[in-house]
Amino acid sequence: MTPVRSIRRELVVWLAAGLLVAVAAAAIATYMRARAEANEIFDYQLRQMAASLTGVPLAGTPGGLTPGADALVVQVWDRNGVQIFLSQPQQPLPQYAQLGFNTVGTAAGEWRVFSTLAGGQVVQVAQPMSVRRELAASMALRTIVPLLVVAPLLALFVWFGVARGLRPLERVAAALGKRSPGVLEPLAEVGLPNEVRPLVHALNSLLGRLDRALGAQRAFIADAAHELRTPLTAVHLQAQLAERATTDAERRTALVLLRAGLTRATHLVEQLLTLAREEPGVAERSFAPVNLVELSRSIVGDHAAIAAARGVDLGIAGDHADSATDATPVVVNGDAAGLRALLSNLVDNAVRYTPSGGRVDVTVKRDAGDAILAVRDSGPGIPASEQGRVFDRFYRVPAPGATDVSGSGLGLAIVKRIAERHDAHITLGPGLAGPSGEGLGVTLRFPAAGA
Repeated sequence: MTPVRSIRRELVVWLAAGLLVAVAAAAIATYMRARAEANEIFDYQLRQMAASLTGVPLAGTPGGLTPGADALVVQVWDRNGVQIFLSQPQQPLPQYAQLGFNTVGTAAGEWRVFSTLAGGQVVQVAQPMSVRRELAASMALRTIVPLLVVAPLLALFVWFGVARGLRPLERVAAALGKRSPGVLEPLAEVGLPNEVRPLVHALNSLLGRLDRALGAQRAFIADAAHELRTPLTAVHLQAQLAERATTDAERRTALVLLRAGLTRATHLVEQLLTLAREEPGVAERSFAPVNLVELSRSIVGDHAAIAAARGVDLGIAGDHADSATDATPVVVNGDAAGLRALLSNLVDNAVRYTPSGGRVDVTVKRDAGDAILAVRDSGPGIPASEQGRVFDRFYRVPAPGATDVSGSGLGLAIVKRIAERHDAHITLGPGLAGPSGEGLGVTLRFPAAGA
């Protein structure tokens, strides 16, 4: 199980750790600086002490000095190298002098020694290094103690500061928790910190898209219920007519009408299912190379019998019209089932709206690397004023003179949804001119495979 992370705890821990590191670094730096200053002061003291003893007649060990572990040790040699003065004989210092400052190690610890030559005598003054360290530690401690006292107060301020800084996130979470599928109002962005405002802006954008999607879904369900009510009511009435029929002829007629109503209802349900499957996020199917030439031949073969029964000439036009196998296939990267549904709806619409004796052509070609799929018919076409609405769900354009205008109004809506999923650009234009009008041409431009 993944442990629960807390931004507040992480901020407090890291800030407190940084505070402790800063205090420790300050203590070390203060100690080092204090020791350097103590060394400078004591070195100056040793130099002054040696200068004050130069030329003073000394002999033997002065009895007035009280020996101590931290007392200065003075040694004096004459010009012949004979020691004529030693203040503390019990201190284990070397019995020779090296001019200037030196640090000498002994069994009792390190000593700082200064030796100078004046008036034929060598005067040496020594001091234990422990005295300097104690003084430096004392100076550093006096500086660090106030920081250690203030550190808990700083940690408390850090805790309250983090809590106050995270309060806008708590307000946003509380406001977001009040939202429901029925109430998706945007969150207020006034008074929010700059770091939180992009998050709230993104949430508002998501809420807007979700509201539109739910609204479209509600409208789709309402429209679907309305559209299903009519064929189901007709099927119910036709079933009643079949029950009430008194002769075989009446019963056969009622059954024919019942079968036709069931066919229309089945077609509507299939269209609704196809459109629902193409909703974003419902079924994320992986894309694969699809040969549009083979797909077109398959769809044309599936609709050939229906087109022949209506007296419509359905076929493939262009470079791929006559060859049974094509050496230059037109391949796109897409969902084979979705593209089949797209082309099937286009061909079905074209056959439905083309009068007897008309023609429907399917064209597949390459243009500047893109794949072009077009379906053109010699039907009545779609007026320019209606072309912006034909992709709406359940919208049907009146087509005077068409042999069969029954349908669900979902064909082009499905085509548009599938085209958008494949990044294909769809355009409407004139088709094949015929007695009933200029026809309709639906052209889709797919990006090249691998683009």
